[in-house]
Amino acid sequence: MSNGGLSKARLGRMHDVMAAHVERGELPGLVTLVGRRGEVHVDAMGMKAIGGRDPMRQDTIFRITSMTKPITAAAAMILVEECRLRLDEPVDRLLPELAERRVLQRLDGPLDDTVPAHRPITLRDLLTFRMGLGVIFEPSGHYPIQQAVNELQIVGFGPPNPSTPHDPDEWMRRLGTLPLMHQPGEKWMYNTASYVLGVLIARASRQPLETFLRERIFEPLGMKDTGFGVPAAKLDRLATSYWPNSTTGALELHDGV
Repeated sequence: MSNGGLSKARLGRMHDVMAAHVERGELPGLVTLVGRRGEVHVDAMGMKAIGGRDPMRQDTIFRITSMTKPITAAAAMILVEECRLRLDEPVDRLLPELAERRVLQRLDGPLDDTVPAHRPITLRDLLTFRMGLGVIFEPSGHYPIQQAVNELQIVGFGPPNPSTPHDPDEWMRRLGTLPLMHQPGEKWMYNTASYVLGVLIARASRQPLETFLRERIFEPLGMKDTGFGVPAAKLDRLATSYWPNSTTGALELHDGV
């Protein structure tokens, strides 16, 4: 056991286990970090891209994808502490697009077969993914609500897609034309609420979301490489992004460098 409390034997076992994932081709490379009592151990292995020759480094930059969600939640709670937002206040004040919601009678039903929402959507609903909109995990391509989402080009109802064709206000306007899939607070649904939360934070803070996160979270914590994009000078440190094919499990390119 080292003075900082990290066992060299256990760190070695962790290295072997993680390296085996790389050797089996489950991912091209990875970086692990363990910290305890002021001692930090970082281990980089493999390559930044499949078939590449550029090795993973301790300072390799990764897309954090859905780990953006807890960061966005922390940003919202900063505004709660400053009394600019309230957990159980309806979001209608800053998101009028979501006022007076109607709710589908059936998830697979026509868009005009709705009932009034029992209550408004609150910040707590956004934080807990219970706003009534989100990813439908079962096959839903023929559902009228899913067809409407596709026709309106509304991102946030599926895998990460940074190439949205709409700015936040237009995205909210289009989202506001849809009925809710479930009553507010009724059902957990992944993803979409975090997009709405980002717009709410921007409007409550009167700053772009990226600016608020940088000034209030990233810079104070020394997160100098975290942001909405990677500067040209740092692109050589960015790892290629993959995701597994749902049928074969093979890694497929999601976003190249």
